[in-house]
Amino acid sequence: MKRMLMCVCAVALAFLVAVPLAPAQAKKAGKKKMPSQEEMMKAWQESMTPGPEHKMLEMFVGSWDVDAKMWMNGPTGEPAVSKGTAEYKMVLGGRYLEQDFTGEMMGQPFNGVGYTGYDNFRKKFEGSWIDNFSTAMSTMDGTADHKAKTLTMTGKMDVPATGEKDRKVKYVIRWVDDNTHVFEQYDLSAYGDKKPVMVLTYTRK
Repeated sequence: MKRMLMCVCAVALAFLVAVPLAPAQAKKAGKKKMPSQEEMMKAWQESMTPGPEHKMLEMFVGSWDVDAKMWMNGPTGEPAVSKGTAEYKMVLGGRYLEQDFTGEMMGQPFNGVGYTGYDNFRKKFEGSWIDNFSTAMSTMDGTADHKAKTLTMTGKMDVPATGEKDRKVKYVIRWVDDNTHVFEQYDLSAYGDKKPVMVLTYTRK
């Protein structure tokens, strides 16, 4: 009942916002007919209902040990090695995968929280990440290749130490099997996509 009430309110709001724009939109789009309330309700319901992509994310649910390698001075040098743990769970009715990561970086405690989901409307995977080494929120989006067993997303990051903003980054998750997956981060702006600057190997506990 609560979900239905939320849908009704959302569709009603969308309808109210759309009505004043209808004449201009109709003129620009060749008098395109506005959808009915039933059609809008159906579209909203489809956009909010978890599907097979969300089901796919359930494979990561559980507790994991993490072996981390990070190349602070570029991917050709020796990496800094550390260990961590991660807890994954599905939240908000199976719509998002939440990761709670605990480890260390540069000899200091490191904690991060990430969310991964699939936008039914835009037909793409989306992610976000926050941690105690930054006050910035990282966002990314991309697609999955089920045959290659990979999820690839791109985004941007800032580097306060150098003053650089919007550095292009690629993130790749490879699921090896039910008990192993690997996360790779590539600094596209500085090093391209041939060698990662970070590799996290997750092993199920």
